[in-house]
Amino acid sequence: MIIFKSIRYKNFLSSGNTFTDINFRKSKSTLVVGHNGAGKSTMLDALSFGLFGKPHRKIMKSQLVNSINQRQAVVEVEFSIGKSNFKIIRGIKPNVFEIWKDGKMINQSSHAMEYQKILEQNILKLNHKSFHQVVVLGSSSFIPFMQLNAGHRRDVIEDLLDINIFSKMNVILKEKNSILKDKLSKTNHTIDLIKNKITQQSKYIRDIAALTTENKKKYEKQIKSAEEKIQKLQDHNNQLSSELEDKGDLDLTKLQERKNNVIALRAEQKQQLKAVAKRGLFLEKNDECPTCEQPIQNKDKLVFDTKNEAYQIEHTLGMIESDYKLVEQEISSLQETISKVNEKTNTINSNNREIASLNQSNKDLKSYLDEEVSADLSEARNELEKLSSDKESLLEEKLKVAEQFNYNGVIGEMLRDTGIKTKIIKQYLPAINKLVNQHLQVLDFFVSFDLDESFQETIRSRYRDDFTYESFSEGEKQRIDLSLLFTWRQIAKMKNSVATNLLILDETFDSSLDHDGVENLLKILNTLGEDTNTFIISHKGDILDNKFESKIEFTKERNFSQMKV
Repeated sequence: MIIFKSIRYKNFLSSGNTFTDINFRKSKSTLVVGHNGAGKSTMLDALSFGLFGKPHRKIMKSQLVNSINQRQAVVEVEFSIGKSNFKIIRGIKPNVFEIWKDGKMINQSSHAMEYQKILEQNILKLNHKSFHQVVVLGSSSFIPFMQLNAGHRRDVIEDLLDINIFSKMNVILKEKNSILKDKLSKTNHTIDLIKNKITQQSKYIRDIAALTTENKKKYEKQIKSAEEKIQKLQDHNNQLSSELEDKGDLDLTKLQERKNNVIALRAEQKQQLKAVAKRGLFLEKNDECPTCEQPIQNKDKLVFDTKNEAYQIEHTLGMIESDYKLVEQEISSLQETISKVNEKTNTINSNNREIASLNQSNKDLKSYLDEEVSADLSEARNELEKLSSDKESLLEEKLKVAEQFNYNGVIGEMLRDTGIKTKIIKQYLPAINKLVNQHLQVLDFFVSFDLDESFQETIRSRYRDDFTYESFSEGEKQRIDLSLLFTWRQIAKMKNSVATNLLILDETFDSSLDHDGVENLLKILNTLGEDTNTFIISHKGDILDNKFESKIEFTKERNFSQMKV
């Protein structure tokens, strides 16, 4: 079970350069209030960013840094799993990502993405999607389980039931099968090569046997012809090499750097032009300062200066564009030259290969002529015997690889989604459906909810009328979402897979729940065990103020979010 202890953050969204510290374990239930923009949901974005490198809401990473301080955004999350204590430190400007276990930082030699996999797969055993199904129910970018596609629904349930190990095993098995398949392909290729060598060797033996004094002249003629061809190829190579010496510097790096500089300068000028245009539009539409409500002094001159500045920038952009076209032409010309050089180089290499082949052929022919036919025959027959032996060994190896591949295929069928995992899911479906329906009844929503092994729902009324999730009102949908959230938490606790103490409801009380829905949700929250720490982010502080053990209030002072406990 993951026990979230605390979070602290600074220069994150609206928080300033002083750490905002939140103790998750202080109270069983905590109400988080504040006006819009005061920073209530920042805690949730910071927690999601600290654990997964991305916020809860759809906010760009660059926008997470406080726009005033513009640097040193830091999030620190502390939690424990069993007897081990963990601390995650993640920052922007500068970029920081550290995982600490029991006071020692885990090795960072791996790539950042691999480091994140270590955190999610080996430590948390929880991914971003599952986190938002078990820990968070929000009204912003949260996607309820019922709005996920079948694949993502499967991911959530596999995490909850701790059966994604079979998916990992299947991935490993596929990797092994890929290796076996590659090995089988290489073995077949090697067998084909040996068969070809056997054919060639057999022909070679026949040729040697047929070699007599009468046909020596024929071989000598072949040797001479090959030597003449070798000379022609060498002459051609010399000619090409001479042509290559006059090509000069073929390095594209400087031109590419020049192109990149022009692109950067063009972008900078366009940005300046955009700013000037914005200023000009403002001057045209406004005679008074919107801030101080005083008349704009020298407006005509300001308009004239702005237009002149825009003209100068446009002129500069024209010159930059000309420079860009020129460097493009130079790059194109150099690339054409490089292409021709490569073509000649390839020709030289091809000639060299043919020369080597001809030399080897001549060497072999001369050897044949210099040695006794009988000696060559004995050696050739020994080589043929060795090739035949190698072929038999490879055929045996191919059989073993094929058997292993077929065996893995049987295992793969068991590890597929329709195999072991589906059988396990079927065992838990009755409990899942029972819990969902229990929570729906507590929330005064009397329908029969049934989830099948393909994660498709069937919803019926007491009169057996069929409904879909989308056919319900927003308030009814939220009752279903809440019921699933609490069900996932109970299943996770039963399996001890992604169980956690932390539950965050982001503006859940502020959305589509009516008075009875609010009261019923409070009933469910009050039934949660002592090991649950619930945070309720809400605008309804006046209504919910006395419903929870503690309260956190966020305010905005001088553009910075402040927390009051």
